[in-house]
Amino acid sequence: MPRKSTPQVMSMKSGGSIAKKILLGLVVLAVIVMVIKFPHDSAEIVGDARDNGETVVDGLVAFFRALGEN
Repeated sequence: MPRKSTPQVMSMKSGGSIAKKILLGLVVLAVIVMVIKFPHDSAEIVGDARDNGETVVDGLVAFFRALGEN
């Protein structure tokens, strides 16, 4: 009977270079530290990003509507 392998809980996706994994880990760590140390500033950044995203989506919708009218 074959042995069952134990699942890896925190495994990152296979493939890719170690540098990418380290960079991703550092970015995640920086975001966590920022949220813990500066929650108000973090919330403002997220709100600003959401507002900018809404502006981009509104612009794209207006663009495609204008294309459809012609």
